[in-house]
Amino acid sequence: MVVQDNVDAPGVPLEPFLHQVGGHLSVMRYDEHTVCKPLISREQRFYESLPLAMKRFTPQYKGTITVHLQKDSRGRLSLVANPLTENRGPFTVSTESAAVAIWQTLQQTTGGSALPLAQWQHPQRAHSLKESPATALLRSELHLKAQVPSLVEDANGNLTEKGSFNPWGLHCHQAHLSRLCAEYPENKRHRFLLLENVVSQYKHPCILDLKMGTRQHGDDASEEKKARHMRKCAQSTSAHLGMRICGMQVYQTDKKHFLCKDKNFGRKLSVEGFRQALYQFLHDGTRFRMELLEPIQHQLQALLSVIRSQSSYRFYSSSLLIIYDGQETPQTPHGSSVIKVDVRMIDFAHTTYKGSWNEHTTYDGPDPGYIFGLENLIQILQRIHEGQ
Repeated sequence: MVVQDNVDAPGVPLEPFLHQVGGHLSVMRYDEHTVCKPLISREQRFYESLPLAMKRFTPQYKGTITVHLQKDSRGRLSLVANPLTENRGPFTVSTESAAVAIWQTLQQTTGGSALPLAQWQHPQRAHSLKESPATALLRSELHLKAQVPSLVEDANGNLTEKGSFNPWGLHCHQAHLSRLCAEYPENKRHRFLLLENVVSQYKHPCILDLKMGTRQHGDDASEEKKARHMRKCAQSTSAHLGMRICGMQVYQTDKKHFLCKDKNFGRKLSVEGFRQALYQFLHDGTRFRMELLEPIQHQLQALLSVIRSQSSYRFYSSSLLIIYDGQETPQTPHGSSVIKVDVRMIDFAHTTYKGSWNEHTTYDGPDPGYIFGLENLIQILQRIHEGQ
């Protein structure tokens, strides 16, 4: 799908996506149902030639958009996108966005310079302006008015309070802005991919980001990068399980905050530590969410069948998201409830397959490393289910 920018229309300020739990490229919020990320040609080609069977397990691809840096009168940097011409009806952008408020406050306190994660604090904001639905949703998710913290682990593994949001997305956003400022003029146009926001339907999205497979480097990696990635895999659960944790956030119903962990936590885990982390991902601080196991396993089994049917595909360095709502669904009058879970593949910058453009290496059969990881994940969940 080709999407055209409307260069004459007012720009759409992009907000840091506050539910990004892993990865190194900044993911931005375009609107309530759409996120965007820097365009990588190989990833764009993957989405444009995506096999029909895989569409259920990937974010919907919505095209591309032009983005540029913008500095306001106070010297605060932001990314602005040209709105899409195919939007129907007026496009409204919140001027009181929680995500933008956080980012602007960070820039005010640091003059736009680099800011360590440990120094990020939550801003006080006036609520006199009428909020858009998206802003209201963010406020509900982040408990801004109540000043409820999130918990993240420090270098010693101890839980420490941070602001009431997952700091990883802002970390990536800060690094991306710094890189753009250093390498490009302010008026430089950049292309971004537009993708479905796969957590927009969740009130308190609990997200587990798993780096899948036993190999993480692409075919185009330099020898130095190849060695680095092979070392990371050998020293983590990637080698033993075909997956490792890149990040996660879990809503704690007793404290009304997110428990957050990043890729450094995941790299240190043993096989047993991985199992315990998976258990923790399904624990809301009060009880283990046993009812989630069966629907998650069902979706993983369906994905496994799809991956087994994709000959020549190698999903190097891609991630798998497992998502559920931290707020339990109320029971119906009949005593049942609809359990909402999702499984999505993301990050295809290093994916290769027969027929992809400019590929010098092709493979036969399905991706063995990805299948190995999925089979182990299903098995671990089954053992948890059985109480082992």
